[in-house]
Amino acid sequence: MLGPTRAGLLAALVRPASTAQLAERHFLSPATVSYHLGVLYRAGLVTRARAGRAVLYRRTPAGSRLAAMR
Repeated sequence: MLGPTRAGLLAALVRPASTAQLAERHFLSPATVSYHLGVLYRAGLVTRARAGRAVLYRRTPAGSRLAAMR
């Protein structure tokens, strides 16, 4: 479930970030990032909250523990 792309996105969420911000940092399309964040969200590793027009993703405690093991 946690391949290199998802692990990288999870590790990058030291601070909350939007799909567009993560896509730019990781040289991925926003659609690809959105797909992977959806998987992480359904697994309970990230949360999401609207901030104006953007949706910000944050690691959950479980996501932080997993990122720390990497």
